[in-house]
Amino acid sequence: MRRDFLVLLDVTIVNVALPAIGARLGTDTGGLQWVVDGYALALAALMLSSGTAGDRHGHRAVVLTGLAVFGAGSLACGLAPTAPALVAARGVQGVGAALLLPGTLAVIGRAFPDPAARARAIGVWAGIGSLALPAGPLLGGALVDGLGWRAIFLVNVPIVLVALVGAAVVVPESHEESARRLDVSGMLLGALLLLAATYAFIQGGRSGAGAPQVVAAGVVALAALAALAVVEARRGEDAMLPPALLRRPAFAVANTAAGVMNLCTLGTLFVLMLFLQSVQGRSALLAGLALLPLFTPLAVLGPFGGRITSRVGARLPAAAGLLVAAVGLALLARAPAGADYGVLLPAFLLWGTGLGLLTPAVVAAAVAAVAAVPTARSGLASAVNNTARQTGGAIGIAVAGAVAGSPGDRDRFLHGFHAVALGSAALYTAAALLVLAVLPGALLPGKSSG
Repeated sequence: MRRDFLVLLDVTIVNVALPAIGARLGTDTGGLQWVVDGYALALAALMLSSGTAGDRHGHRAVVLTGLAVFGAGSLACGLAPTAPALVAARGVQGVGAALLLPGTLAVIGRAFPDPAARARAIGVWAGIGSLALPAGPLLGGALVDGLGWRAIFLVNVPIVLVALVGAAVVVPESHEESARRLDVSGMLLGALLLLAATYAFIQGGRSGAGAPQVVAAGVVALAALAALAVVEARRGEDAMLPPALLRRPAFAVANTAAGVMNLCTLGTLFVLMLFLQSVQGRSALLAGLALLPLFTPLAVLGPFGGRITSRVGARLPAAAGLLVAAVGLALLARAPAGADYGVLLPAFLLWGTGLGLLTPAVVAAAVAAVAAVPTARSGLASAVNNTARQTGGAIGIAVAGAVAGSPGDRDRFLHGFHAVALGSAALYTAAALLVLAVLPGALLPGKSSG
C-alpha cells in the first residue's frame, strides 16, 4: 500500500511545480506536458509486462528492482540541468513505478476471494492510495515555495532508501511456476503506440494537426495498433493482454471507465494547475491548498464507496460517480479568469465526490470480471486496470495541453481550459451511460475465460 502511495504521489506532486519548472528550464506548455507524460507513458507501457514479470520471477525481486530504479530516476530528476534531461529521468522514474504497482491488486484478489469482501478491501486500498492525491499538490506546493522545484524529486530518495530496507525484510518471495513468458513484441508495440499517439497530440498543439511530423506520428500510431492486434491475437493466452479478457464485457467496460476517469482527471488537472498559478497568480502552496476540496473526498469516500459497491454492485456507484463528477466539471467550465474561490469550490467538491464513488467501483468491477483467472495470471489481471488508468492519464494530459495552449495567450488558454472541462464532463456522462448498460448489478464471481 505504501509503495502505491509513493508511486501515485509522483503522479500529482509534479503538477504544482510545472510553472516553476517551465520558468527555470525555459520550456513551454508542450515541454511541460512531456515532463508529466514521460513518467505516465513509461508507467503505462510497462505495467502489463511487469505484472507478468512478477508472476514469473517473483514479486519481491521485481519490487526491490522497482524501488531502486524509482530512486535513481528521482535523483536524476532532481539534478536534471535541462528539460530534455528531466523528461528522460521522468521516464526512468516511470519504469520503476511500473515495477512497483501491479502486485497490490493481485494480493487483494488472492486474499479476498469473496466478491463483497474483495470490494470492501479495494475500497480501503483506494482510500489509502487516494491520500496521495491531496498530499501531492500540498506537499509539492510547500516544497516548491520553500526549497524550489528540484526538492519534489529529491525528497523521494531518502524515502526509497528506507522502503528498500523495509521491503527486503517484509515482502515475501512469491512466483508462479506456470507463469507465462514475457510478451516482448507486444510490450514494444504497445510502447510505440503510446509514444506515437502522445507525440501526435502534443506536437499537434504546437504545430497544428496537419503538420508533417504530426501526420507521420499518427500513421505510426495506427500501424503500431494494427500490428499489436495481430501479434496479440497470434499469441492467444500468452499475449501481454490476452484477447479472452477483452471479450468479457464487464471487464472491458470497467477498464474503459477507469481510462476515461484518468484521461479527464489528469488532463483537466494539468490545465487547472496552470490556470490557478499562471492565470490567477496563486503561489504553488496556495494552489495546492486550493485543491484539497477536490482530492480529500477521494481519500474519505474510498472505503465508503467500497462498502456501497460490496452491497449493490459496481454499476450504480460507478455511474453515480461519473455523473456527479461530470456536474463538477461542467461548473468548472463556467469559471472566468478572475473567479474567486467561492466559484471554484462547488466544482471541486462535486468532482472529488464523484471520483471517490467511482474509483473503488471500477476497480472492483474489473477484478470481479477476472476473478476466475488462474493464479498464474493474477499479476497480469491486476495490472490491466492500472494500465488503463495510466494510459488514459497520459493521453488526457497530451490532449488537454494541446487544446488549452500556453497560459501566455490568456484568452486562448481560458477558452481551451473551459473546453477541456466541458469535454471531460461529456466523456464522463457517456461513460456513465455505458456503465449502466453493461456492468452487472452485483459483483458476481467471474466466469472462466478458458
